[in-house]
Amino acid sequence: MEQELATLVETVLKAGARVRELVRDGFEVQTKSDRSPVTTVDHEVNRILHEMQRREFPQDGWLSEESPDDPARLTHARVWIVDPIDGTNALVNRMPEFCISAALVERSVPVVAAILNPSTDELFTAVRGGGLFVNGARATLSPPREFNSVIMVSGRDFRNDLWSTLTETTRCRPIYSIANALALVAAGRVQAAITIEPMNEWDLAAGVLLIEESGGATSDANGKPFVFNQPTPRFRGVIAVASTAGKDLRAKLRTHAEQAGSQPERKRAAP
Repeated sequence: MEQELATLVETVLKAGARVRELVRDGFEVQTKSDRSPVTTVDHEVNRILHEMQRREFPQDGWLSEESPDDPARLTHARVWIVDPIDGTNALVNRMPEFCISAALVERSVPVVAAILNPSTDELFTAVRGGGLFVNGARATLSPPREFNSVIMVSGRDFRNDLWSTLTETTRCRPIYSIANALALVAAGRVQAAITIEPMNEWDLAAGVLLIEESGGATSDANGKPFVFNQPTPRFRGVIAVASTAGKDLRAKLRTHAEQAGSQPERKRAAP
């Protein structure tokens, strides 16, 4: 998989340079049918990555937030799963947390992954069985200092105080890009990320491999493992825990997810 990784890294870095150009020079913002924003930055990164797949790996399938879903991907053993810009709201608001997220999935399992934060110029990469790398150097994780221990929760949940029982004992901060949050968990910079909001495969595929290769653990909000390239590419939330976290944290977050899921729908859906 080293060739796949090298090609992906080269392409993601090219896309990141293009993102910085567009952020500097200006870009257009439109609204999708689901009322979420999409920009010319999203479309340009999608074009660059899709051209890579069609040119270098034409035998593989393709699944991207910004491309029509072609059911033919289900017939492929290998599929590239891409979120051209994860955290488009953060991009629009010039918050330095949006990311390019891309993974190669083989037989439902991520085997190559890259997440690039163009604002910080940090690239997190992994090949299954090869460990986690940050900007080309093998990552070394250190146990967190207690006062630096942070858990990231979705921005909407954070505003609605959905995790009130969690914040009684833990310092929380909002997620503006789930890919960024998963990369930070993989690197041990935060101890966990959790949400019960619906997640798409392109939100998670790259981050799941990064965390697994750093020794951490992931599951959906029900505690089930992720299986990618499904007919309906969606999951119920995510629980991601760093390898440096306390041994009881994953079970603790699973309990909090159950409690949050049982709260009135009105509170969970509040704007």
